[in-house]
Amino acid sequence: MNQILINYQQVRQRITDAVNKADLEVVEPCLLAVSKKHSLDKIITLAKNGHKDFGESYAQEGVNKIEQCQYLSLIWHFIGPIQSNKAKLIAEYFAWVHSVDRMKIVKRLMKFRSADLAPLNVLLQLKVGDEASKSGASLTELLEMAAAVEVAETLSLRGIMCIPPSSQDFAEQKFYFMQAKEAFDVLKNQYKQIDTLSMGMSNDLEAAVECGSTMVRVGTDIFGKRPY
Repeated sequence: MNQILINYQQVRQRITDAVNKADLEVVEPCLLAVSKKHSLDKIITLAKNGHKDFGESYAQEGVNKIEQCQYLSLIWHFIGPIQSNKAKLIAEYFAWVHSVDRMKIVKRLMKFRSADLAPLNVLLQLKVGDEASKSGASLTELLEMAAAVEVAETLSLRGIMCIPPSSQDFAEQKFYFMQAKEAFDVLKNQYKQIDTLSMGMSNDLEAAVECGSTMVRVGTDIFGKRPY
């Protein structure tokens, strides 16, 4: 059996185990396979075995893969930092965008998403922790963006994404994820269609699941280390 498929099944089992272990009732989150910097053949291997959701962090690389995989009817998520000059590509090609962190990007996605396409599913990136290298908005900024996305005909407000500081401590991981869960609940109280809390990666998905994640983003533990 292909090593990628073995890895994939192991990750799915980790998710199931985390759900079963959680003290509170939680839903099993969607698994987003993060394929950035990985070759097309790896994506196709996973896709031909039933996986549909893939995440990319670089707009042009993602577009190239999307164009070559059209026959597979995959669901593509943009999860990386958004440069203003890349918003057009993201709006034109992706079904989801997880990393909307400022109003300027909301306006550009709104401008460039064609009315002929299904509305672009938008997750607003909440900043947790104080790392200067990490993007994200405050809760106040997030609520302002949510109001703008809500009235945009070409965008669909779906929830929140976060990338916490890296930690091996389970309690610390949960501390940051609970900040995102609290913000998610605030947003959900205002907008009933909110249903997606994107948090958790290879090293911390168990803590994320326990805190209510509905979508985990896993790359390394499925595809292996990025080749460059």
